[in-house]
Amino acid sequence: MTQHRKDEIIAQIKRGEKLDKSTIYDLFGGDEEDVFLFWNGRKEEVTNVALPFHSIEQIDEPRNEVSGSESLFDLRGRQLKGWTNKLIWGDNKLVLSSLLNGAIRKEIEEAGGLKLIYIDPPFAVGADFGFDITIGHETATKKQSIIEEIAYRDTWGKGSSSYLSMMYDRLRLMYSLLSKDGSIYLHCDWKKNGLLKIMLDDICGSNNLRNEIIWYYPDYLQGNVTKGFPRKNDVILWYSKSDNFTFERISEKLSKPVMRNKVFWNKETQKMDIVRDENGKIVYEEYSERYCDTVWHIGQTSVTRPHSNEFIGYPTQKPEALLERIIKASSNEGDLVADFFCGSGTTAAVAEKLGRKWIVCDLGRFAIHTTRKRLIGVQRERCKEGRDYRAFEVLNLGKYERQFFMDDLANGKLKAKEEQYIELILEAYKAQRSVGNPLLHGTKANRFVHIGPLDMPVTQTRLEELFEECRRLMVTGVDVLAFEFEMGLTPQYIQKLRQQGVDIRLKYIPTDVFDKRAVEKKQARFYDVAYLNADCKVKGRELTVSLIDFVTSYTQDDIENIELRAGNSKVMIDNGMIIKREVTKDGITKNTPLTEHWHDWVDYWAIDYNFENRKEIIRLANEQTGIIEEQWTGNYIFENEWQSFRTKRTPTLELSAPPHRYEKTGRYKVMVKVIDILGIDTSKVMEVVVQ
Repeated sequence: MTQHRKDEIIAQIKRGEKLDKSTIYDLFGGDEEDVFLFWNGRKEEVTNVALPFHSIEQIDEPRNEVSGSESLFDLRGRQLKGWTNKLIWGDNKLVLSSLLNGAIRKEIEEAGGLKLIYIDPPFAVGADFGFDITIGHETATKKQSIIEEIAYRDTWGKGSSSYLSMMYDRLRLMYSLLSKDGSIYLHCDWKKNGLLKIMLDDICGSNNLRNEIIWYYPDYLQGNVTKGFPRKNDVILWYSKSDNFTFERISEKLSKPVMRNKVFWNKETQKMDIVRDENGKIVYEEYSERYCDTVWHIGQTSVTRPHSNEFIGYPTQKPEALLERIIKASSNEGDLVADFFCGSGTTAAVAEKLGRKWIVCDLGRFAIHTTRKRLIGVQRERCKEGRDYRAFEVLNLGKYERQFFMDDLANGKLKAKEEQYIELILEAYKAQRSVGNPLLHGTKANRFVHIGPLDMPVTQTRLEELFEECRRLMVTGVDVLAFEFEMGLTPQYIQKLRQQGVDIRLKYIPTDVFDKRAVEKKQARFYDVAYLNADCKVKGRELTVSLIDFVTSYTQDDIENIELRAGNSKVMIDNGMIIKREVTKDGITKNTPLTEHWHDWVDYWAIDYNFENRKEIIRLANEQTGIIEEQWTGNYIFENEWQSFRTKRTPTLELSAPPHRYEKTGRYKVMVKVIDILGIDTSKVMEVVVQ
């Protein structure tokens, strides 16, 4: 660019004039590029943070017999070392950046590098990501959470530019994380195919586009389309990172055998040639299969018909046959594959069945819960068949993600961060700020509000201090908002405080509060803390654990994202009970309890028979030396040793676990975890003595 041209642009900017596209190209495209992809909001810098991951749960179905090296498995046959598959809950932008720049990067490299990424990102502006849940004997539709709605649907709020900005940052992080001989498959439809292809050309290089695959689903019922041809296909873009990439040709069976002329590779002509016999006649042979080309005929009925073995009821679920073809074609057994929009977990399930390692991630709480149940099912199948499988862990960025958001909001200023944190939570809770008492941060209606720490659980000691302060000021009601609560808190303890004159209610702060749009829309949900009760019976060295009660206090506000599917019925919630309200033909309003029993609230529960046996260790880079150092968080990893959960095929729940035998006598901490039908976790720790 000449100096004269530079002066012209500077003058334009000073005059406040809008720059035209050719000027923008001169500024950002440079003289070297033929084509420069630009949109409003494009940024060249990518997210560059390295937050440590919290391992909140370890899942490894015990083997019947210990196989392999004793150092690899413990006495129960549970995996002790080696690669552990990873199911990560969180914003994939932060997750990708932390995988790329953090301590897990070394684990990935030691596992051979990330060989394959498949993603099925959102590409439908008006898509409904709700899904079915079971309430008692009824089926209801659970809408997506507010944070999912904002992240997925409102991505299109500024048109294609906001969608491209969202995808560009994430695709560049994925590309950097991919091994040199790796591949990325991006699943999209006709709406965004053109834009995403140009973007991947920009990131991966157009010379690394290997195929544009048409996935045709002939069994999809489109309906009576009169203005245009029925749309019955999606597009899958396959890019490699270099010319050195894995590819295995995949065959598919023909509907019936065909006779075809036999061919061979002619070295002289360097092309395929027809085989002829000694008389010069063409040789024919019968074929019952063929190599797959770029048009894939794979039906969808396996994920749309409720009676199918694959059907989960998740709206974006894809057939396992589709992922099986991709994983077999572009990875080998033992390779590491990933999916950063994992949805119902199809990529992880197929990868596990095909002997691949995996990392999958999603923003949605229900996506993570659905995937966890699905992968436990795969573990059980493989265990029953005597086949190998790996343990997997559920990870998130926890308090470090919260600290990152608040540091960004306050520009790292501690005092400003503390005040802005309180203001943010109060705004999301629709409460007013109050001053004059450090423990009573706000008011809502006729109650006070206390906000727990950003990075620590609210403890019993904190509640006792709050209780004494309320007694002194003659405050009779206070809502305590926190991300975490100490596990020892019981309904009996809270009831004791109420009987002494202070009605304390515990509520979880949702991660939605860190999205400004969720707060502005006043749609963040603060769920009441639920309580569970379990019974432990010890007989010799055997322990039997039974789930005997689960108490919720959810309010009508908590149910706004649930709609009953059948007819025009409405769903109401009152003091922890979900009620279907319908009007009969006679005009009489009929109320039917859907949660007739406490266990109707429970979707999943699990047991760790030796909690506090395994410390949660995180790895952080030393700010001075850059060396990775291990630190104990003060928490323990929940080792999921037994679990019972509802599925579409098996909706019933076991309320007692089979007897567990301890190898040694002594005192043990037993942790029971429940996940309810709204996807909220509740835990309890109990101590047992084994003699």
